[in-house]
Amino acid sequence: MADSKIKGFLNEFKQFAMRGNVIDLAVGVIIGGAFNKIVTSIVNDLVMPPIGKVLGGVNFKDLFLPLGASKTGEPINSLAQAQQAGVPVIAYGQFINVVIDFLIVALCVFLVVKGMNMWHSKKGKEEAPAEPTTKTCPYCVSEIPLAATRCGHCTSVLTEAEAKA
Repeated sequence: MADSKIKGFLNEFKQFAMRGNVIDLAVGVIIGGAFNKIVTSIVNDLVMPPIGKVLGGVNFKDLFLPLGASKTGEPINSLAQAQQAGVPVIAYGQFINVVIDFLIVALCVFLVVKGMNMWHSKKGKEEAPAEPTTKTCPYCVSEIPLAATRCGHCTSVLTEAEAKA
């Protein structure tokens, strides 16, 4: 009995895991992780160094606020020195990098979603059915122009309601 429940559970899990949406989600997460590394490199290696240079040679990774003093009493001049001495710090420079990183990722996601929405809206417009230009004669069931008041096939005079239909 327990064996059949386990097999049923495993079959149900297999069906869940092999659904298209779950696989798509997994691929999206993997691609997103790789994309995040690229954006982080862009921020840390390409964007922040010129901004730091313009602001007087500041390295944003090293901006910090010490929350205590070193045990030896020496002044702490860098983030690496504070970490090595075990001094608690607020590393706000790294936070600035992460915020800029997030903004770039958010911008890229926005652009992708906007592009997909434009693509879907164009696709939907192309597939929209054309307005009908003909109607069916109620007497002979032939196709006649919408504006017709008399059928060209059977010469029946269409009433005002039939002419509008």
